[in-house]
Amino acid sequence: MNYNDTVHWMFAQLPMYQQQGASAYRKDLHNIQALTKHLQHPEQKIKCIHVAGTNGKGSTSHLIVSVLQEAGYRVGLYTSPHLKDFRERIKINGEMISEEYVVDFIAQHQPFFEKHSLSFFEMTVGLAFDYFAHQKVDIAVIEVGMGGRLDATNIITPLVSVITNISKDHTAFLGNTLAEIAGEKAGIIKPNIPVVIGEYTAETKPVFEAKAKECNAEIFYAQDLIQTTPATELLGEYQEFNKKTVMQTLRILQSKKLLSISENHISDGFMNVIINTGLQGRWQQLGSNPKIICDTAHNSAGLKIVMQQIEHEKFEELHMILGVVNDKDLTEILPLLPQKAHYYFCKPDLPRGLDAEILKKIATNFGLTGDVYSSVSEAYQAAQNKAAQNDFIYVGGSTFVVAEIL
Repeated sequence: MNYNDTVHWMFAQLPMYQQQGASAYRKDLHNIQALTKHLQHPEQKIKCIHVAGTNGKGSTSHLIVSVLQEAGYRVGLYTSPHLKDFRERIKINGEMISEEYVVDFIAQHQPFFEKHSLSFFEMTVGLAFDYFAHQKVDIAVIEVGMGGRLDATNIITPLVSVITNISKDHTAFLGNTLAEIAGEKAGIIKPNIPVVIGEYTAETKPVFEAKAKECNAEIFYAQDLIQTTPATELLGEYQEFNKKTVMQTLRILQSKKLLSISENHISDGFMNVIINTGLQGRWQQLGSNPKIICDTAHNSAGLKIVMQQIEHEKFEELHMILGVVNDKDLTEILPLLPQKAHYYFCKPDLPRGLDAEILKKIATNFGLTGDVYSSVSEAYQAAQNKAAQNDFIYVGGSTFVVAEIL
């Protein structure tokens, strides 16, 4: 198989949560443990930083990676999902894994994948660990896919564990209360390994403290950090939370002499994060006159912050290109969206995409009005045609909507 054939096989034959939903979710770590044993435990050959949380995992991971690159380290980065190319998930110093490595890895281990019915995510995590070990990275930043305790990445022993924040998302798998979700995320806390909590609430803090005490893990709360954070090219007011989380993580690495990082490395890493890592989709400006912004926020906590930022923008008319997946709790997110806007309802191009007509019908109950379009690109073109120079166009609701625009 060539690269395209290989990726098609990966998507079509093996369950993928982002595409199919619940059928891809594993409820134990048996498969990934079997895979890493088969691969001769590459995860034990690399130093790691583990990043979990409901929102901000991607920005936090990329900022950490950028600083470490500025410090001269060879840094691996594993994230999910991707926006355009599968290889975005696995990078070293901003460079995606080669097509050849992906093809060879799948070809070599395909019989094992099929015999053990590995999920898309388990297979991809194994690929990342194998690649980072073979490429001899100095350190890898590993982003949790969903949850933490039962996530396939949760077989590593990191230098630091990071939990950005907790809000309601994937409740069918992680729990219906913030405390239950925090319990799943806290599953990445390891014995005697420091943990950074980006944001906490009265409901989640006791969960983190109990788990940290059980593991004898020193716990740090980034939101309590009183320090000016460096400027960054990442736009969006919500990045202030992520920047504090990153700073607290870097301070631990410095104070415990786990890595050598200077203040110049930190300031340069923050400012050059997009150049160094290729991060996209976080309050990303796609055009001016009219101003066009896309953002991958897709749950209530993330969208609430993004909508607050839209309120701070100056414009004549607001145009909202909106698409979601079919397992999204619309009663949680639609009340957050502005009623004084024209909506362009569309369906992201994947099996889990919610039909645009259904989305419009439900949105109407929340005072959101607009038109239905057959695709994201058609909705985007219609908004550009209709918007005046002083208007504002927002693209979002789902990572997959943003991916189709980018």
